[in-house]
Amino acid sequence: MRSAAVAILSALVAGLFTASPSWAQRRAEPGNFDYYILSLSWTPTYCARDKNGPDPDQCGDRKYGFVVHGLWPQYNDGSYPATCTRDRNLPKTVVDQTMPVMPSVGLMMHEWRKHGTCSGLNATDYFAKLRGAAAKVAIPESLKAPGPTVPATQVERLFLDANPGLTAEGVAVVCSRRDVSEVRVCLNKDLGFVACGQKVVDRCRDRDAALSADVAPSQPRRAATPPAAPALPPAPAPAPVSAPVR
Repeated sequence: MRSAAVAILSALVAGLFTASPSWAQRRAEPGNFDYYILSLSWTPTYCARDKNGPDPDQCGDRKYGFVVHGLWPQYNDGSYPATCTRDRNLPKTVVDQTMPVMPSVGLMMHEWRKHGTCSGLNATDYFAKLRGAAAKVAIPESLKAPGPTVPATQVERLFLDANPGLTAEGVAVVCSRRDVSEVRVCLNKDLGFVACGQKVVDRCRDRDAALSADVAPSQPRRAATPPAAPALPPAPAPAPVSAPVR
């Protein structure tokens, strides 16, 4: 995948031609986008690092490997539309059909509201498209379930080998600190492999980054120790009690 430095340079050039607010509004119309990103989440990293705590559907007794995080409408300039309509309806049949590739009801609801409503499809057709994208991208055999540690630099190569037609410009590996967290694959609207647009780049800065079955959770921040209260002066000795005046 392209380096982050190349992506930054491209973004700076693109910034010279900033869009007007009206142009940006038109780009938020459902169905008006350039390509999809299929985001595949590595479950051990997600379950260890999610700021909201482990999802009970995805992080239960079954040990998942890569699952679908989302199918995101995307623009070539690196931006993307979000929450294009107020449709919140997600039929139970759709949930049941999608659970094998996206095992989290809460995630489905979130992805439909934020990304699916911008696809120009209804919920049934959007999640059918999502399942089609998941079927299009083959998970490498050695990465189908948590197992031996694999260097991040090899993860992309394994995906390229498992998917004829996929190129290095069409995939990006994302890390959370030293752990692989996502693989993003770029697809056209017909779910064919395509080169990614701007800002979709590898994000694993640590040369020792790896995909692992054992991911350490984020360390909680220590609460700041309040400053010690200043010592109070000793209480004055009680005055002697005198007899009442008659």
